[in-house]
Amino acid sequence: MAVKNSRPATAKDRALDYVKTQVLTGAFPGGELISEGDVAAALGMSRTPVREAFLRLEADGLLRLYPQRGALVVPVSPGEVRAVIEARLVLEQFAVGKVVGRGGPACAVVFERLSGELRRQHEAAAAGDWREFLESDRAFHAITLEESGNAILSSFYSTLRDRQMRMIGESALRDPHRPTTIMDEHREIAEALCNGDEQRVLHAVQTHLASTVRAIGLAVDSPLFGG
Repeated sequence: MAVKNSRPATAKDRALDYVKTQVLTGAFPGGELISEGDVAAALGMSRTPVREAFLRLEADGLLRLYPQRGALVVPVSPGEVRAVIEARLVLEQFAVGKVVGRGGPACAVVFERLSGELRRQHEAAAAGDWREFLESDRAFHAITLEESGNAILSSFYSTLRDRQMRMIGESALRDPHRPTTIMDEHREIAEALCNGDEQRVLHAVQTHLASTVRAIGLAVDSPLFGG
């Protein structure tokens, strides 16, 4: 039996995907005021679906609407950065311990998957495809959670997806060399896992997340980082 094609994206769907992508990748940076008219013109559509997309993104906490003026891209707050990074640190270090504890075969499986995402990141960086780079960054970190065997924690980790992408986008706006640093730090995490060296992996994860905080312009003062 032939598989039915999924329904075509509506104008609202296209507007939502466009604006959300611009916000998450930093193309619409925090603090910028954007207008329905500009977005509608860029997409070649009326303002109505754009207005609906703005309302949805306001509900998601990414925009703040001002009648007759437009929508403000809500900046990432220092408190949000620290909360998300600390949550990631706890979850990712737990996952590392579970994977390493299962021995060489489990580490080899994770290493292969991580290596695949690293190749994807290099290709995205070379092509200048920032959205693909961010998607791969998120997927890289999700692998160890998925392989930890704890479906509940893996599911919770996935809820951090948009925040992760936006913070990486913010860090790269501040530091043009950040993508290269990210890939170097990812390689260290992958190689340490391949060797089954738990302490080395834990240190690599801490270093990577702490450097994200610094790249956004915040001090690393959480006791979780030894501060």
